[in-house]
Amino acid sequence: MRAYLTTLSTAEQAEFATRCGTTIGYLRKALSTKPRFDGAPVRQLWEESDGAVIREELRPDIFGEQAA
Repeated sequence: MRAYLTTLSTAEQAEFATRCGTTIGYLRKALSTKPRFDGAPVRQLWEESDGAVIREELRPDIFGEQAA
C-alpha cells in the first residue's frame, strides 16, 4: 500500500482514502503500526487502487493461496 500511495499526490491520497471509507491519516498510521485490517476494507483498498494495493499482502490469511 505504501508504494501505491507514493504514486499519488496529497490530494489524490485523500480522495483515495475517502473512496475506501477511511482517512489518509488512518492509512498512514496503519502503515506505521501494521494493524490487522478486516477483509472488507482490504477488498475496498484493492478495488479502489485497481489492484495496485495487493490484498494478499495485507491479509494473506483471507486472500492468499493457502486461504483458497
